[in-house]
Amino acid sequence: MSKNLTKRAEDYSKWYNELVVKADLAENSGVRGCMVIKPYGYAIWEKMQAQLDKMFKETGHSNAYFPLFVPKSMFEAEEKNAEGFAKECAIVTHYRLKNDPDHKGKLMVDPNAKLEEELIVRPTSEAIIWSTYKNWVQSYRDLPLLINQWANVVRWEMRTRLFLRTAEFLWQEGHTAHATEREAIEESVKMMNVYADFAENFMAIPVVKGVKTESERFAGAVETYCIEALMQDGKALQAGTSHFLGQNFAKAFEVKFANQEGKQDYVWGTSWGVSTRLMGALVMTHSDDNGLVLPPNLAPIQVVIVPIYKTDEQLEAISTEVEKLMIELRKFGISVKFDARTTHKPGFKFNEYELKGVPVRLAIGPNDLENGTYEVARRDTLSKEIVSNEGIVSYISNLLEEIQNNLFEKALAYRDSHVTEVNSFEEFKNLLDTKGGFFAAHWDGTAETEEKIKELTKATIRCIPLDRANEAGVCMFSGKPSAGRVLFAKAY
Repeated sequence: MSKNLTKRAEDYSKWYNELVVKADLAENSGVRGCMVIKPYGYAIWEKMQAQLDKMFKETGHSNAYFPLFVPKSMFEAEEKNAEGFAKECAIVTHYRLKNDPDHKGKLMVDPNAKLEEELIVRPTSEAIIWSTYKNWVQSYRDLPLLINQWANVVRWEMRTRLFLRTAEFLWQEGHTAHATEREAIEESVKMMNVYADFAENFMAIPVVKGVKTESERFAGAVETYCIEALMQDGKALQAGTSHFLGQNFAKAFEVKFANQEGKQDYVWGTSWGVSTRLMGALVMTHSDDNGLVLPPNLAPIQVVIVPIYKTDEQLEAISTEVEKLMIELRKFGISVKFDARTTHKPGFKFNEYELKGVPVRLAIGPNDLENGTYEVARRDTLSKEIVSNEGIVSYISNLLEEIQNNLFEKALAYRDSHVTEVNSFEEFKNLLDTKGGFFAAHWDGTAETEEKIKELTKATIRCIPLDRANEAGVCMFSGKPSAGRVLFAKAY
């Protein structure tokens, strides 16, 4: 199986696009800007979804489902949110087609089937959900309301890219209502930490926790907490956001409750989400010129076993041995595949599983059978060794853990070596083009300076890190006083 991937160093963007398609993760569809997620790609997303769902439920959240369509008047109720998403909205205006009398076999919109009120195809669900919460909340006893939904959303993006930016994508969106401001802020921070835990311990991606500047906040939020990751080309990727909404949506949709003193008050809200964009982050953080590199905690196939044989008798003997091993591996919760296809040679299979990023590959032939051994190859380092079949289950279990840790440490070392303190705008511009990564720089706190830097360099403030030191200084651009450094980067 020929990979023929463009080298990352030659054209990172082309390498990414080729890899997503050749590794069978996704492909462009017949609908402009929309993708087909293929079975192997969807299997990775399912593992992400299952783990996140477990983490949400462990923190007290329940799943629900809300409509895909939002009446335009309802969408407009929270002004900032509506304005923020207006340019990306798809709108339904009619509900029926009819035969076109001028073009046989063609259909046209029936002008008599115009909707009384236009429907927005949800770009996000705050409006429909908060209009529903109005009926669910009367008293402090109904709070907190901790709801999540797994859904698809539509944002009419002009420039699309598989997983990273598509007109329709899959995601989860949490929407919670609380009796006090403190509880809502705690919820926002908690969910940011859940995302960071997932990114680091399952995706093996180190992240920076922070808050967005006012101009980068979610439309309608008082504060946006985020996790920012760094890809191998030195660009940042926003991997998850959690928004403290204050009482903005509660006021827009009249979501009130009787507090313990019997007085009416507006609830305090949050929303938080991650999407199939995480698939893009996973590909870009770990993969190499040979294909995908998947962390074992999210790999659909953690171990693949390839038989090497010449006769049917040899294959039968190998299969008997492998069946026993597979039973033992599965007892350890390890997902394993035995590729006994007779239509492809071992070399083809080795290439295929390397391209697909399977963490561990075992090969077994007649000599291994005789010697009681397996050849074990690990995808992250491309190293091989011969291992005795006695104790091989615990060996593989430990190896998978080692690969998971190694991928995180490698990504962390790259990230840490690409966080650079800069003190002048000239230094910032030079390093932005030559080194890339995160740049810790002083900023005067104004939207004008932030916008001017973005205009001149295409770099944005990714976040104000939560753990930043209080360090007085002067803004690298304006020379005005600054309370501390923020992280700039070019981003996806």
